[in-house]
Formats: sequence, C-alpha cells, structure tokens
Amino acid sequence: MDISLMDLTPAPYFAEIAEGPETGQAHWATTDDGLRIRVGHWLPDGDRPAKGTVLIFPGRTEYVEKYGPAAIDLGARGYAALAVDWRGQGLGDRLLEDRRLGHVEEFGDFQKDVSAAVKLARQLELPEPWYLLGHSMGGAIGLRALMEGLPVKACAFSAPMWGILIPKPMKPIARILGGLAPSLGMGDKRVPTTTQGHYVETAPFKGNTLTNDPAMYQMMIDQLKAQPDLILGGPTINWLSEGLKECEALAERPSPVLPCLTFLGSQEQIVNSDAVKDRMARWPGGELDLIDPAQHEIVMEGRDTRRKVFDKMTQLFDQYR
Repeated sequence: MDISLMDLTPAPYFAEIAEGPETGQAHWATTDDGLRIRVGHWLPDGDRPAKGTVLIFPGRTEYVEKYGPAAIDLGARGYAALAVDWRGQGLGDRLLEDRRLGHVEEFGDFQKDVSAAVKLARQLELPEPWYLLGHSMGGAIGLRALMEGLPVKACAFSAPMWGILIPKPMKPIARILGGLAPSLGMGDKRVPTTTQGHYVETAPFKGNTLTNDPAMYQMMIDQLKAQPDLILGGPTINWLSEGLKECEALAERPSPVLPCLTFLGSQEQIVNSDAVKDRMARWPGGELDLIDPAQHEIVMEGRDTRRKVFDKMTQLFDQYR
C-alpha cells in the first residue's frame, strides 16, 4: 500500500481534555505493515505564519492530547506541532487483546510509524522547516529516526530513553527472561512489578516519579478519566527486552551531525541518566541542560520550568530556519 496517497481521514481529537491551541486536529495514518496510528497537529493561534513544525515523539503510555499544553507553549513562540499515537498506545491500533498491555514485536517497528507520520505531515503541508522533540521512549525512537534521515533541521530531547533504569543485578535477569519468554509463550505477559493500570491511576501525587507540578499531574488523571481508551498499563516482557536491545544498539552508533539540546531532570528516576550523559558527551555541538528541580516529565513541570525549557528549545530552532 502506498501510504503517500493515504486519505486524509479525520480521527477523534479530544479538545476538551487537550487544553491545546484551538487549531487542534487529528488524522489517521496507515503504516506500511497495515496498522492504523493517530497523528494530532496544531497550528499556532492567530494569523502569523508559523516558523516551522515541531514533531513531538511521545513516550510510552502517552497520547496526542497530553501534548496540548506543549503545543500552546510552542505556538506562543511561533511553532506548529505534531504528536503521534504510536502503535500499541493512545488510539493507535493496540497489538494485544488486552489493550492495557504495552507491547511491541520489534522496536524497529516504531520507525514504520515515524514514516507514516512524516508522510501524513507532508500531505497536510505542515509548515517547514521541521524540528524534533523526543520524550522518553520517543527519544529512542527519535534518535533512531535521526540516524535514518528524519528530515529535521535541529532536535531536542526530554529525558530520552537511551538507557532504561534497571538495577544492575536485575539486568542479566531481564535479558535472560526476554530471550526465553517468546519460546515459552510469555513474551506478551506483563513485566512483574508493573501495574495493569496507568501509573497516574495508581500512584498518588506525593512521591510520584513524573512531575513536581500538582496541576499537571491532575491534568493527566483527568484526561484518562474522561477518555479511558487512552489508558495503557505496564509493558510486556517482549517490550522490555526489545527496549533494552534498542538502547544497546543505539549506544554503539555515533551521534547524528545535527544541532541538539537535551534536557534531563535532577530527580530523574525512569531513564538511565548516565546513558543520556554519555550520549551528549559524544554529540558534537550538542548541549545537555540539567534542570533542577525536575523529574521525568520536564515539559510538564511548573510554569517557570516550562518557560525556560521552551524558550531555550525554540531559541535553538530559531537558529536553523
């Protein structure tokens, strides 16, 4: 199927929970292996032409509407935005009968989603040049996409998943379990210690590992209460195995020759901070910005933190228009 000729089929977009620009829309895109993903996009409010479009690659468990506030921040600085519901999450096709299991067959399959999203963006004629913002799992997908020629002028990352934070004694066990699970018919089973529900459904704000901002945390809870189909729980054993392998494979490759700014919170507890620091230490011309205090969801921290992050990010993008 030639997805460059895909129909511009509208998809559901929940403006009432997105809290994004009034221009928000969503469309379906079909990947070359026949799955349907959802792509949301926003133009800046007002009559001024956009400076370009920021391709937002979300993390695991995330969905288009979660990035409505980010689209507001980007729009205020003159940029359009696009966000993707990857396969297996959001309103993208779920891969298992139990739709709350976070699953992928091969991590490289996400590049098929990238390709479909890029082709849709071209068909929608979203303003160019394009830039990348990759968060968490989207940071791993985005780094791979950059290495394979994603057509952007500059990139930014927020707590990118260039390593998964697992206690050292557990890493060999995770690899062994990941290797044996498919042959034992367990690859689609949820990783032990993870939950069936979304993290924000089960963890109180106090002591959470995502954000220090209570309003943003409550927004995530309210979004999922309003649209339960967006909920995704813990990952499968196969997802974890594939994720670990992808992080190791990416670590062996040189950094792309591209302007890069990466934000990492001082209170990060989900991705491996050492892996992020290692990558940025060998990214020619790249900059690592340590945000203190901040947790994993750096673009969903308090207003002052978000202002500083989006100001610095778009100042970089402004240099490559």
